[in-house]
Amino acid sequence: MLSAIIVVFILGYLAIALEHRIHINKAASAMLIGVLCWTLYAIDSSNLVRPEMISDAFHEAAQEEGVSDLARAFLVDEQLLRLTGEVAGILFFLMGAMMIVEVVDAHEGFRLITRSVRPTSKLQLLWMVAWLTFFLSAVLDNLTTSIVMVSLLRKIVSDKHDRLMFAGLVVIAANAGGAWTVIGDVTTTMLWIKHRISPVEVMQELFIPSVVCLLAPLLGLSLVMRGPLVPADPAAAPRAEGVKPWQQAVVLGLGVAGLLSVPIFKTWTHLPPFMGMILALSVLWIVSEMIGRTMEEVTRSSTGVLAVLNRIDMASVLFFLGILLAVGSLSATGALGDLAYWLDTVVPNRQYVAVVIGLLSAVVDNVPLVAAGIEMYDLPMDHSFWMLLAFTAGTGGSCLIIGSAAGVAVMGLEHINFVWYLQRITIWALIGYVAGVATFFLQQTLVAM
Repeated sequence: MLSAIIVVFILGYLAIALEHRIHINKAASAMLIGVLCWTLYAIDSSNLVRPEMISDAFHEAAQEEGVSDLARAFLVDEQLLRLTGEVAGILFFLMGAMMIVEVVDAHEGFRLITRSVRPTSKLQLLWMVAWLTFFLSAVLDNLTTSIVMVSLLRKIVSDKHDRLMFAGLVVIAANAGGAWTVIGDVTTTMLWIKHRISPVEVMQELFIPSVVCLLAPLLGLSLVMRGPLVPADPAAAPRAEGVKPWQQAVVLGLGVAGLLSVPIFKTWTHLPPFMGMILALSVLWIVSEMIGRTMEEVTRSSTGVLAVLNRIDMASVLFFLGILLAVGSLSATGALGDLAYWLDTVVPNRQYVAVVIGLLSAVVDNVPLVAAGIEMYDLPMDHSFWMLLAFTAGTGGSCLIIGSAAGVAVMGLEHINFVWYLQRITIWALIGYVAGVATFFLQQTLVAM
């Protein structure tokens, strides 16, 4: 049955990649394989749930409750419900970030930025977007930064093809920027929580490789993205009339402050990031309601949070749900763990194992791969393997549009075709990945001398 689960996952993955050829929304394909994989797992749970998976505590609790089918109970109560909680946290985080961005956009907050940012050429905007995304991602995280940057690009760039090229660079820059801080990417956060890396050391070790990981594709794209920039027509975009400059400034400032406070809230309280995002959204909601009292009725009805809910791309949220469930089933059955251990036996050098895991993270979610890698080795804190794993798992996902949370978010917001990204962006992302890994090895060699 495990083979059937893998086949269903591969077929679903192909359906997602060929969305524009088969004319079936990727969210539908992702949800279908997510449920089918877990259904097949449940049908054959007696064979697929290994005894070593079940903890002694769960075994004792099940015996006390008189559970007859221990494997099925473990699958539902332990694996699926735990995964559901993790997926829900990601989805709540995503929806909260999208709503904050949409509320700021509805109040014309981004126009304060676009009025001051006036690039005259594609090359100038390319470098501005790249480094702004890179450093914002390190402070916020790659997912939130991608949502914010795509929203800004919609206000600046009118040509669809050019905007997609910029969006592809945003994915690369967001993942590269998120790799060198413990709050920039979920995998670095995992390694930090598991006491494998520490905040200061990871910045010292990974900053230069991350810069190179962005700089290499940035230089390459600079040769392609030439010519004058055709700015977006302000009149063509929907605009809320009657929003005063001070109202724009308040909502923009509060929205940005709310997003910046999420990693601080997590560090301070140790609560999941989605809790900080919900807190930021609730505060912005209350303030926007208070500001709305100073607006005319027509303006208030178009800028309110309830009106903004209709602008949220729920198809992207459902795609996240499906793909995370599908990958979670591979992790729950032990398939990803077996893959990681197989890599350890086939690839003699642990450093190369981390490099391969990074490339695999472009195909499947990097979270279970890193989780398996954490359990594979008993190495001291801040070991070079943990540093390299943090870098590769964070940046390798840029090689495919669905290889990272940032890529999936941009894919949904801009409706980027999987094949289009593969043809135009993947090669640059791969060049950056290889350059970053080579820089890491060179840096380690120079330090050892």
